[in-house]
Amino acid sequence: MLTKNQLFEILLDWNYWNREFPKTTPRKSYVNQIERLSQTDEVLVIKGVRRCGKSTLLINEMKRLVANGVEKEQLLFVNFEDVRLIGHLGIELLGLIKDTYMEFVNPQGKPYIFLDEVQNIEYWEKWVNTEYELKKSHIYVTGSNSSMLSSEIGTALSGRYVSVDVYPLSFKEFLLFKDIEVKNKIELISQKHLLNREFTAFISEGGFPKSIAYSKDKLMQKELIEGYFNSILLKDIVARFKLKNFKTLEDLSAFILSNTATYHTINKLKNSFAISYDMARDYMEYLEKAYMILAINKFDYSLKKQQANARKYYSIDLGLSNLLRVPNVKTKGHDLESVVLLELLRRGYKVYYYKTKGDLECDFVVEKNREIVEMIQVTVTLQDEKTRKRELAPFAKVVDELNLKELNLKEVKMTVLCEDSSEVLDSGVEVKNILEWLLA
Repeated sequence: MLTKNQLFEILLDWNYWNREFPKTTPRKSYVNQIERLSQTDEVLVIKGVRRCGKSTLLINEMKRLVANGVEKEQLLFVNFEDVRLIGHLGIELLGLIKDTYMEFVNPQGKPYIFLDEVQNIEYWEKWVNTEYELKKSHIYVTGSNSSMLSSEIGTALSGRYVSVDVYPLSFKEFLLFKDIEVKNKIELISQKHLLNREFTAFISEGGFPKSIAYSKDKLMQKELIEGYFNSILLKDIVARFKLKNFKTLEDLSAFILSNTATYHTINKLKNSFAISYDMARDYMEYLEKAYMILAINKFDYSLKKQQANARKYYSIDLGLSNLLRVPNVKTKGHDLESVVLLELLRRGYKVYYYKTKGDLECDFVVEKNREIVEMIQVTVTLQDEKTRKRELAPFAKVVDELNLKELNLKEVKMTVLCEDSSEVLDSGVEVKNILEWLLA
């Protein structure tokens, strides 16, 4: 086990007791959400894919606390990815860290403890639960694997935590990280050419915050994202679930990421990769738990029927997708659909797809507070008449099959998101320019 002196040297490297905080770009929606949830005094859990900016959100929260009068010495940040801690990652390390901090720093007041990538510590939730129950500390944790929440937190911390889901940068955040801000519709129109160029870059590069720094060095950017891809597979899946068949996992993840916004069943994947049903099911579950892929169900009022249908899978980030394929005209519609799904999730909606009895497809059925509020179609353009008919036809059918007019107190919104100009059609369908929608 590390000595207290060795441990304090590591803590000094990660904390800001005697130095300035680093410069960061605030992500306002998350800053506000974390500030609001911190008032509950529950354990605050920040979860999301590796490298999506969770650690920076902790630093921004520390800045906020100091600005509101909390002394820097009351803040303890621990990064469990530090290589110097490898080999010591047990629950006893948490106790030793707290003891070392209290002895060497001697904070005056209840400390705020920030545990970054805490899933690396087995039984961490038991230690956190003790701290919480005894009211010894304010606790923030981040993690890159959702299973730490479902099994570990679900038992030891049930009812004692609040959580924030973090995603890679939205398009609005992507622009802010490049010092571009659109405050109103006039600016949106006047900067149209710039915004179109940046949206093309966003579709190509994705939204991992650090990758923006390498926008002008595509080789370095590619190497960075490739490193993320391998880290997620190796650290959050292979090491955690003790897998031996890495090649199959790598091939399966590459297939799903490069074919974002596509339907799959476990049986279909089993046959495609010549593996067992159990392996196909487990590996897809692991990819979801590591937040590398997202899945939505077909909407049905019966939860049992929802589970029985094929799921639609999406890449968590188009930078990862483009690492594994050559983007082309055929992928553009699916890429736009992926952007829209992530934005809907950021805005707090629950999302499904729907297929009618005549096999007409509605890309997204959007739910808020257990009520369907909107149906959304995503396409590149409606200029082609065949495309226009295909995209508009499902709306009336979905309303009829899901009995939305009778079940909903207000009319369900019908929206087509595309690159065309915004307009409202005679049928009541709103055609919305995707950049306007993303920057709203």
